[in-house]
Amino acid sequence: MRRVALVTLVVDDYDEAVRFYTDALGFRLVEDEPRPDGSRWVVVEPGARGEDVTGHGTGLLLARAKGEEQRARVGDQTGGRVGFFLHTDDFARDHARMTAAGVTFLEEPRHEPYGTVAVFQDLYGNRWDLLQPAG
Repeated sequence: MRRVALVTLVVDDYDEAVRFYTDALGFRLVEDEPRPDGSRWVVVEPGARGEDVTGHGTGLLLARAKGEEQRARVGDQTGGRVGFFLHTDDFARDHARMTAAGVTFLEEPRHEPYGTVAVFQDLYGNRWDLLQPAG
C-alpha cells in the first residue's frame, strides 16, 4: 500500500501553529521532537486527542520557515488557491466548533453535488476547504 503520509506546511512559529491546529481545528499533536540543528520535527493530524488514529490520514509536518525565501511563502503556499482539504463526517458540528474557536471562514457553507463545503483560512492565510462529502 502506498499513500501520502505527510505534507509540509511552512509556518512562522512552531508553538503558535501547534496551538492553532490542535485547539482551533481539533487536530492532535503526533510528534514534537527537537532536532540537532535547533529545529523541531512537529507533526499534527486530524483526530481528537486520545484517539488512536495515527497513520490513518495525511499528517502535516509543521516546518518553521528559514530564510527570506521560505518566510515569503508562509500563508501563501498555493498561490491563493485552496490547497488543503479537511474532510468531516459532521459539517455542522465542525463548522460551529471552528467558528467558536475563531477560525475565519471566507464564505457561508454551501451545498454542492460533491458535498457541503466552506472555505476557511488557517492562522497564516492558507486556504482550506472544510468538506463533508456527499453520500
